[in-house]
Amino acid sequence: MQLSRRSFLTYTAGGALALVLVDPVTGARTVMADGLAGPTLPGSGIPKFVTPLLVPPTMPRTRRSGPGGPVDHYDISVRQFVQQVLPAELPATTVWGYGPAAGGVGRALHHAPSMTIEAEHGVPVRIRWINGLVDADGRYLPHLLPVDPTLHWANPEQRPGPDGVPRTDIRPDLTGLTYVPHDQFTDPQTQYTTYRGPVPVVIHLHGAMGMGDESDGYPEAWYLPDAVDLPAGHAPYGAWYAFFRGKSEDLHWVDWGPGEQVAHYPNANRDSTLWFHDHALGITRLNVYAGPAGFYLLRGGEHGEQNVLDARTGRPAVLPANAPAASRGRGRVPTYEIPLAIQDRSFNADGSLFYPDTRAFFDGYEGPFVGEGESPIAPVWNPEFFGDAIIVNGRTWPSVELEQRRYRLRFLNGCGSRFLILDLDGVAGARAHQIGNDGGFLPAPHDLADDGMQLLLGPAERADVILDLTDVEEGSYEIRNLGPDEPYGGGVVGVDFDPADAESTGLVLGLTVVPARGRDRTTPAEHLVLPAPPAPPTEVRVRRLALLEHMHDIHDHEVEEGEAPAAALLGVLHGDPTVRAEAQPLTWADPVSENPAVGDTEVWEFYNLTADAHPVHVHETPFEVLDRRAISVEEAEYVVGVGDPLGPVPAGDRGLKDTVISYPETVTRVRMTFTNSGQFVWHCHVLEHEDNEMMRPYRVGPVQEGQPADGPHHH
Repeated sequence: MQLSRRSFLTYTAGGALALVLVDPVTGARTVMADGLAGPTLPGSGIPKFVTPLLVPPTMPRTRRSGPGGPVDHYDISVRQFVQQVLPAELPATTVWGYGPAAGGVGRALHHAPSMTIEAEHGVPVRIRWINGLVDADGRYLPHLLPVDPTLHWANPEQRPGPDGVPRTDIRPDLTGLTYVPHDQFTDPQTQYTTYRGPVPVVIHLHGAMGMGDESDGYPEAWYLPDAVDLPAGHAPYGAWYAFFRGKSEDLHWVDWGPGEQVAHYPNANRDSTLWFHDHALGITRLNVYAGPAGFYLLRGGEHGEQNVLDARTGRPAVLPANAPAASRGRGRVPTYEIPLAIQDRSFNADGSLFYPDTRAFFDGYEGPFVGEGESPIAPVWNPEFFGDAIIVNGRTWPSVELEQRRYRLRFLNGCGSRFLILDLDGVAGARAHQIGNDGGFLPAPHDLADDGMQLLLGPAERADVILDLTDVEEGSYEIRNLGPDEPYGGGVVGVDFDPADAESTGLVLGLTVVPARGRDRTTPAEHLVLPAPPAPPTEVRVRRLALLEHMHDIHDHEVEEGEAPAAALLGVLHGDPTVRAEAQPLTWADPVSENPAVGDTEVWEFYNLTADAHPVHVHETPFEVLDRRAISVEEAEYVVGVGDPLGPVPAGDRGLKDTVISYPETVTRVRMTFTNSGQFVWHCHVLEHEDNEMMRPYRVGPVQEGQPADGPHHH
């Protein structure tokens, strides 16, 4: 069997798995033989639009007075529980989720996604994030999903590296050992298997700016639960945890107890849609897939919604918001502002989550793996994963009753690998305007009719949309997805790639439109005057950065020669890309290569030398998208030409962003100002890529006294 970058598993109409080979030039698809174990509950067999949409309620908070003014306090834990994700006639699903820590084990206050945190610009939020992945007796719970121990990951069991020293946050040395599935593991002297110990977590508030690095959720600042049975030899926390704990105590006068972190968010952002999720090293894809995520809606400030004007009057505009309490009828959506977390998952017939437990699921590759000879191929990690079921706010294909009026929908692509192209064209008579993105309001409302009523969202991107149903006839409609069931590379749906399966992943949300209950006093989106974001100052430096892949040449008598993806990488570009520049791949362990000074404005150029689009996320600072330009690539490691800008920046990318799509054989240029010193990260937000080297540390300002050194760490 010929392996290539474009080999991947997909589902046939009957729900079976088949290996699909895609010609990288023509795009022709060849379906190979199936037979690999996949989910036992195909998405095509799950009833659609029979479950009401759940709108997450507001997380309860405690507001206290501090030296500098009020501070909102939360104690939030991540726990394991059972949730009815599938329709009621099907089994419930064991998931993880966030909720108030005071709820007690088994209380219904934890949910995936969690209740929404409502925050105010300039009013700090302090959250005690607790790893509550223990059972009722305080014993640790193993992961719900298969943990690959061969990646550069948290490594809490402290398997030694090549130097023989036991430590965390490395890629363990497994030379001479053979991988076997967990149920076949018998001899640790000759075998290794998936990790089944206590789970490391660390929480990141995605899109937060102006905070200290001790609150950012640095991947090596993870921590295990404070379980009664932590195995001997396991480190209770990662390499950066103790440093950040001490820093937090000094800055914020707060103690971190065992199994927790305390984050302080100053809420310096513009009015925007943020979200929080796990960020532990090398295991983020699994922790997020298990369920924990939530919205964080930041309101107010100079660029807040109170400064949105009505162009007709010059007075403050009225945006769709919470309905009056008296009008909240039984079974109705209680708000005209609805956050929508869209994710993909797969399920087994018993209701459990399905996630691949073998590399063969992705491309049929069955070894050799890490530890066997010189193979760099991880035995469990998949380069991408596409679930065959869509969930919205924690339920598969829900339905919602909406009135003939305007709604504010805050969309989040919470998928691990899947790019969404939301299609609103099927809602006949609807009008839709995007008014915001990751970083807050756009410079002006964008009429989605100009894009065929389609909205592209890469993983982690958000869009703030006014959906106007005033002229929509009563009846049932669907929001659909045209994004592919495979890695996305840009282009036109139906020409450059096939859309998602029309009977499963091509469906998102059912709408039932009913008459308006009362007068709609909100301002039509086309009349909104949005508070324009300030443009970053002129840059003092340009950095040329590379998006790369590590392809492993296969030479084995049992497998036809070919290439298999072993890792996704970031790096730097040396030389003049208009003539010839060489990409230098870097791993997570390599020293920091991006070190702006506090107050510096820089342009970062992301040169994508791979076959896929990558959503690039920079922690701590928002950026302005300047342009995209085609590049000429040789041998997947040289840039030998740069073209002119590929037209104006798309409307949805204007203003400020924290995540941007970097297209294949394209350079994407962004400009940002670094205001806070400390250690942060930038990475691809395809979580399977992020977990296997497509993430790099960067530092603003000088090395901090007492911080861990770059590279492998000792406690």
